Order: sequence, then C-alpha cells, then structure tokens
Amino acid sequence: QVQLVESGGGLVQAGGSLRLSCAVSGRSLSFYAMGWFRQAPGKEREFLAVIKWSGSSTYYEDSVKGRFIISKDNARATVYLQLNSLSPEDTAVYYCAANRDRWTLYTTADEYDYWGQGTQVTVSS
Repeated sequence: QVQLVESGGGLVQAGGSLRLSCAVSGRSLSFYAMGWFRQAPGKEREFLAVIKWSGSSTYYEDSVKGRFIISKDNARATVYLQLNSLSPEDTAVYYCAANRDRWTLYTTADEYDYWGQGTQVTVSS
C-alpha cells in the first residue's frame, strides 16, 4: 500500500516552467513504477511519463518528449515532473500514480493501482 501527494501546480504564463512533485509513502518502493498523467476538462486522462524506482528506466508520451522530464529522488521518496515551454493546451489537473508491476512501463491509466489527489496547472496566454 502506498500514498501519493502531488504539489507544485499553479498559474504560469505561456512559455514558462513548473516542477511538480509527488511525495510517496509506503514500503518496498522498488517494486513500483511511477507515472504522471493529466486530465483537462472534457478530455480523457492522458499518459505523460513513467519511471521505475529501480534503474531509472523512463518512457515518455511522444507529444511531450523533449519538453517534460520525469525524475526521482530515492532517498527522499519523491518523483518529479519538470514542465517546460508550457502552452495553454497544457492546462489540466496533473496526477501522480503508482503501478505495482515493477517490470513494465505501462502507459494506460487503468493499469495503475494508486493515485494522488492531483494538482492543477493553468497556463495563461
């Protein structure tokens, strides 16, 4: 069992940057893969990136690769998502999620077992 708490969202102008954090509590964190998703009003939940606690393997959605960077700090039990070159189309609630299968970098929301409450990112034009 794990608990996830996101932070770092807010209002930013187009072209700006934010760094989102996901604080993770629980045991045996090396058994999980950690993903970031977002959901805009009227849209389906969209995969962004995923990272493993062990080995730091990553996978990105093509549309954000090069702009968004996923990283982690094992000692602090925290996963990050750096958002760069933001545009109004990036406005959404951003969610951190944990997948108990450490061997696979899943990209669909229904494959994840635990979710944070979400943090709002709003990008003005």
